[in-house]
Amino acid sequence: MWLRQAAEARLRHTCEQSDGLPGYGWLLHDGLRFGAQEIRDRGLALRTDFVKRPGGEHGGDWSWRVTARPESPGDQTSLVSLLFYVATNGQGTLQPHVENTRLVSVTGTSEELGHFNITFHKPTTDTGEALRYASYNHLDARSPGLHRLTDVVKSSLSNRFVYAAPGGPKRRYFAVDTYRALPGEPEQEPQSHLLLHQVTLPLPCRVEVTFESGSFAERPGSLVGAVLSEELAGHVAAFERRFEETFSLARKGFTPQQQRFAKAALSNMMGGMGYFHGHSIVQSAHSPHPLPYPEGPLFTAVPSRSFFPRGFLWDEGFHQLLLARWDPALSREVIAHWLDLMNVEGWIPREQILDDEARAKVPPEFILQHNEAANPPTLFLVLQQLLREPGQGPAELSYLRRLFPRLRTWYEWYNTTQAGPLPYTFRWRGRDQDTDLFLNPKTLTSGLDDYPRASHPSPVERHLDLRCWMALAAGVMAEVAERLGEPAAEYRRMQQALSDNALLEQQHWAEQLGMFADYGNHSQAVGLEREKVAVGPGQPRHQLPAPRLVRVVRKPPKLQFVGALGYVSLFPFLLQLLRPDSPRLASILGDMRSEQKLWTPYGLRSLARTSPLYMKHNTEHDPPYWRGPIWINMNYLAVRALHHYASLEGPYQQRAAALYQELRANLIANLYRQYVESGYLWEQYSDSTGQGRGCYPFTGWSALVVLMMAEEY
Repeated sequence: MWLRQAAEARLRHTCEQSDGLPGYGWLLHDGLRFGAQEIRDRGLALRTDFVKRPGGEHGGDWSWRVTARPESPGDQTSLVSLLFYVATNGQGTLQPHVENTRLVSVTGTSEELGHFNITFHKPTTDTGEALRYASYNHLDARSPGLHRLTDVVKSSLSNRFVYAAPGGPKRRYFAVDTYRALPGEPEQEPQSHLLLHQVTLPLPCRVEVTFESGSFAERPGSLVGAVLSEELAGHVAAFERRFEETFSLARKGFTPQQQRFAKAALSNMMGGMGYFHGHSIVQSAHSPHPLPYPEGPLFTAVPSRSFFPRGFLWDEGFHQLLLARWDPALSREVIAHWLDLMNVEGWIPREQILDDEARAKVPPEFILQHNEAANPPTLFLVLQQLLREPGQGPAELSYLRRLFPRLRTWYEWYNTTQAGPLPYTFRWRGRDQDTDLFLNPKTLTSGLDDYPRASHPSPVERHLDLRCWMALAAGVMAEVAERLGEPAAEYRRMQQALSDNALLEQQHWAEQLGMFADYGNHSQAVGLEREKVAVGPGQPRHQLPAPRLVRVVRKPPKLQFVGALGYVSLFPFLLQLLRPDSPRLASILGDMRSEQKLWTPYGLRSLARTSPLYMKHNTEHDPPYWRGPIWINMNYLAVRALHHYASLEGPYQQRAAALYQELRANLIANLYRQYVESGYLWEQYSDSTGQGRGCYPFTGWSALVVLMMAEEY
C-alpha cells in the first residue's frame, strides 16, 4: 500500500479503473523469475521490481524493490509512505521483530512455505545511496479476512505523528496507530493475522524487502542492493532475447516503442496470473437451494487484474493461446487446473468466484453459478495449438493421458446438455427468460452476452456458434484419442458431420438474408417503449411510479433465421470449417470488407450497421456490449482464419490474403495508438473512433495483438 502525505489520508492499496490513473501495469514479466511494474499516480511514479531465486524445498527466495519518484523532477518536497504487509489467511504463524518503532523483520511458518524470514531493509535514495532520515511505524492487527485488509489499515490511521528530519521543518503525517475494530465486524474469531511496516520518507526513494526460505541452505548471499540489481539486469537481458526468439518483432520491422508495447501486453497477462482457492456457490437443477461447490484451487490468468480479478472459462482459452507460445508447460498446468474443477457430470463453472476476496469484487446477482450453464469450450483451441508444438515426447503424451478422462467427460457434457432440437444442432441453455424488459434476452452462457439471438427464447433454437465450437472440440478429441491409442472413430465421425458444408448450410444458411445465422422463434419488429401508467382518481402525478421502458412486439414471432449479421454469422469461417472453394466464403469475405456492414479502419465490428439491433440498448440501463464495438478475441480469430485461407489454393485465396494484410495492419495500428494515448489496452474498441471502451487495463484477450504482430496462429 502507499500513501501520499497531504491534508487528508488517501491510502491506496489497489489500482481501480475508477481512480483514473494515467497508467499502471507490468512492463516486463517472464511468468517465473522476475517482473518490473510501473504505477503512475498523479505526480508519483512507483516502480516495483521482483526477482525469485529457486532453492531448498519450498520454492526458494524472492526480493522486492519499490522505487518512488516524483513525476515532475522539481518536486522534491513530497513525503510518501510505503506500507509493506504480511498476512496469514486462516493458517500459518507470524512473529514480528521490532526495534523501537521499526518492524525490522517477520519470521513465520506455513504449510506451503515451511519456515521463512521476511526482512524490511532500510530505505535508500532511488540510486541506492544511504538516506539521512525516515520515520517508521508498524501495525500488529487481526482481520476478518484478506478482503478487509484495506479497511483494517484505514481504520488505524492517525495524523498525530511528526516527521522531523534534521535541519528541516516539522510536519504532521498519517501513519498506522492503534488498531480499531471495524464497524459491523462480527464477533467471530478473525481469520487473518496482519503485520505491517510503514516507512515515511521524501521523494525520490527506494525500499527493498527480502523473503528467505528456511530450507534454502546453500544461499549464495542475500538478494539485496547491488546483487539484486545485477540479477534484475540479467533477467531483463534474458527476457529481451527470449521475446525476440519467440515473436520476432524486431525482425519483422516493428519499432522499439512498438516492441515495448507488445512486451507490456504479454507481461501484463503473465503478471495477471493468480492462484485462487475456495468454492463457487452453485444452483443445481437437483437442489432447491444454492449450495457451496467442492473447495479447490485454480491457477489461471484473468481478463483484468483490477476489474475482473478472477477466472473466466471462455476467456482462458484465448489467454492461453498467447501464453502457450511463451511457456507451453505453464499452459498445460493451467488447463489441468480448469479441468480439475469439473463435477462428476462434466460441468465446469464458467466464472470462478472462489473466496471472500473474489466475491468482494462481484455484484451479488452474478455470484450464483447454474450447473446447466455452458461457456464456449475455448480450451480446445489451446490444446489444438499444443498438439502442433514440435518435439512432442513422452512427457507430453503422459500429460494427455492424465487429461483425457476429464476431456472426454467435458466433451460429452456439452453433447448431452447443450444438444439442439435436430441431430448435429446445438443450443445454449441459460438464456434470460425476461421478455418484458429486455429488447433481446441475453445469452450470457455464449460469452457474447447481448448479441442478438431469437427474440423469443424457445427449445427449438439452433445456435450457430456453439455448433462450430463443437466441431472444433470433436476434431481435437479425435486427435488426442488417436495419439493415445484410444477409440477415436466417434469423434472423427462427429467432426466430419459438423464440418460437412452441405449439412451446415441446410441447418444454418439463411438464403434470403445471404448469411449463416441462428434459427428460432423470432420477430424483427420489436422495440422499447415507455409503459403507460394509469392515474387513479385524485392521485397526484408526482406519486406515480416512474414509467418503465418495456418491450413491445409489433409483429408476432415465427420460426425463422435470425437477421443479425455479425460475429456469430462468421463462425464457420472463424473456426475454419468452410471449404476453401465454398461460395459462402466469398459472401463472408464480402460482408467483412463492407463498411456498411462489418469493416472499420480499426477492426471488425461485432454487429453490422445494417442489423436492426446495431448499437441498441437492451434495457433502459443496459448499453450495447456485443452490438457494434470491436472485440479483439474475435478479430484475432478472423485474422487467423484469413491467414489460413490465404495459404490454401482456391478461388478466394488472393482475396483472403489481401484482407489479411489490411485487417491485421488496422488492428495493430489502432491498439498501439490507443495504448500510447491512454496508457492501456481496453476490453473493446469503438467502431466509429477506434477509442478504447469498457474495462481497462484489459490485458486478457486484447493482448492477442502480440500474436497478430508476430503472425503466430
